[in-house]
Amino acid sequence: MQIQLEHCNNIERGQIEIAEGVLNIKYAINGTGKSTIAKAIAYAVEEKNGAAKKLANLIPFKHRANATAVPSITGIDDIAATRIFNEDYINSFVFQQDDLLKGSFEIFIKTQDYDDGLQKIEELIQDFKSSISTDPEVDILLADFEEISSSFGRPVKTGIHAAGNIAKAFKDGNKVANIPAGLEAYTPYIRHESGYKWIRWQQEGASYLPFGSDCPYCTSDIKTKRETIDKVAQAYDPKSIETLNKIVSTFDRLNKYFSAATKDKISEFVKNTEKYTDEQVAFLNEVKTQIERLAGKFKQNRAIGFSSLKDVTKIIDELGSYKIDLGLYYHLQSEETAVKVQIINESIQPLIEKAGALQGAIIKQRTTIERLVKAYSTHINDFLANAGYSYRVELRAGADSRHKLLLTHLEFPEQSVSNVRDHLSFGERNAIALVLFMFDAVKSDPKLIVLDDPISSFDKNKKYAIIEMLFRGAQSLRGKTVLLLTHDLDPVVDMVVHHADRFTKPAVAFLENKDGILSEKIVTRAQVKTFIDINHENITQPIPLLNRLVYLRRLLEVTQQKGDAFDILSNVFHKRPAPKKFDDGELRDMTEEEIKAGCEAVVEKIPDFSYAAALSLVTDKQQMKQLYHASTSNYEKLHLYRILFDHEEDKVKSNVILKFINEAFHIENNYIYQLNPREYQLVPHFVIKECDKYVATIQ
Repeated sequence: MQIQLEHCNNIERGQIEIAEGVLNIKYAINGTGKSTIAKAIAYAVEEKNGAAKKLANLIPFKHRANATAVPSITGIDDIAATRIFNEDYINSFVFQQDDLLKGSFEIFIKTQDYDDGLQKIEELIQDFKSSISTDPEVDILLADFEEISSSFGRPVKTGIHAAGNIAKAFKDGNKVANIPAGLEAYTPYIRHESGYKWIRWQQEGASYLPFGSDCPYCTSDIKTKRETIDKVAQAYDPKSIETLNKIVSTFDRLNKYFSAATKDKISEFVKNTEKYTDEQVAFLNEVKTQIERLAGKFKQNRAIGFSSLKDVTKIIDELGSYKIDLGLYYHLQSEETAVKVQIINESIQPLIEKAGALQGAIIKQRTTIERLVKAYSTHINDFLANAGYSYRVELRAGADSRHKLLLTHLEFPEQSVSNVRDHLSFGERNAIALVLFMFDAVKSDPKLIVLDDPISSFDKNKKYAIIEMLFRGAQSLRGKTVLLLTHDLDPVVDMVVHHADRFTKPAVAFLENKDGILSEKIVTRAQVKTFIDINHENITQPIPLLNRLVYLRRLLEVTQQKGDAFDILSNVFHKRPAPKKFDDGELRDMTEEEIKAGCEAVVEKIPDFSYAAALSLVTDKQQMKQLYHASTSNYEKLHLYRILFDHEEDKVKSNVILKFINEAFHIENNYIYQLNPREYQLVPHFVIKECDKYVATIQ
């Protein structure tokens, strides 16, 4: 697929090609726009799937006032979903409070085998679950049980919690069933199912009584009734009456489930004219306990399944425990309760008869889970050990049988690590996050997986351990379309040079961004060379003499051949008419023999060399200026610049740029292998632009 970008941050326009079904490595120096590519792809795919528009956030600052320069990306029509590994992914999905990876159960355990096993178990218990789920009155029963139970408030050692609805509604007796003396005329309104609304309405009007002697609603004279009206507000609180009515109504609905004696006692309680007694509270708590126990049995039966049938060796006893002995619920012994209980008890027996098949299905499911737990744990822990980390992971099942991925330390394996982010170093955090991302991406199987500079901060051994984990195993990203954006050549060296037999051949390209124009250049095995080989190659190329001399001097320096030939080249670059050399820290004239030997050694490598001709060139600023501008290699430009401005006072004034020119790209053998700087622009263009300013001042 070919992806084109326009007006995205520092990318004015450009195109990259992604080969499908393989790893695509895009190697680039910092500042090229690697993260911009990753963000543009992510935002565009999200927008296509209906998410909030973010692509517009990438508009370059220079185009903020230009309405026509809109960020765009094309070529992603076939990408329905993508996974991006970057800082956003780490912050959103990794190192959750109680799980190393958000959704680890779905990623590691909920496989097709798991789903198939679960379906088999569900088929065996389906008849039983259907029989107890088809009665809508059971739902009503459980809802009413829950309402009564919750009305008691938080559990307390004795009595009823003062903040509970029952305490609030009945603390002074039932004033709905027992109208206070003098308020009998209001009985129809108070006892109405919405009486609390009338009380609230009445109290709101009462607040206007001080303004006159007439009723605020009908303007009739109320001088003789004012005291009675005020008494309503004193005797009744709308919220308490509303709560009381709801509780009384719920008790009324539950009457059919109560035994006769319990029904009578509850009726006495709700009609009390005085505050409830300790004995009544103890009685109500007994009823509440039995209600909660019976509701729990109903819920247990409805939730029967793999997670609840844990002890398969006692499956018949386990199923037998699902039966309900109504004799243990003396407060709830009614014909209606017996009917509901009978539905469950009669449905259990056929399930017990299937115990053998059910036991086999559960054992098979447990075996599947154990296999998955072992496989994934071993896979991740082998990586952690190979990379030298002192941590291990463990997939541990919770009470609901849903596994979570936990982290432990070798020095304290008994307990999982809490607050993982506080304990892991930056490198440990990124390495573990990257491996977890791999499993997430494998499970979600998006069309495109993007890795935004994921391994540059690691040492070589850890880099290889990560690359091995990501792209070699059966549970790896091998065979998927992956875009790896990196400023690190090590993955290319490992996969293309050293271990090409171990990895599927990646598609490698070098990205260059020149003044906002993004381009790419293919990198093959032939282009990945040692710097020694690169210098040997470049001194034979049909390029200007001085450029070849630069590579020869670098070759002699890297190979530690700092003899007469090296001294001759150094003298040329330092523009010395009479060649000199250092002896014991002192600079002296080279002897005729040394000069001759040095020049002959250079001519052996570069036949058209002569000291006089080379000296004439480096001392001619106009020729040097032309040579600088004619060079197409930023690396060569840097060396020509260093020769042109040999004196410190002539050079650029920025210490950062000077360090970059003199050191960062003067010592090229940071890698054993690298790309030829003649063919690939490894020197940032902003450095060359700074040099251009000073070259332009030469008259």
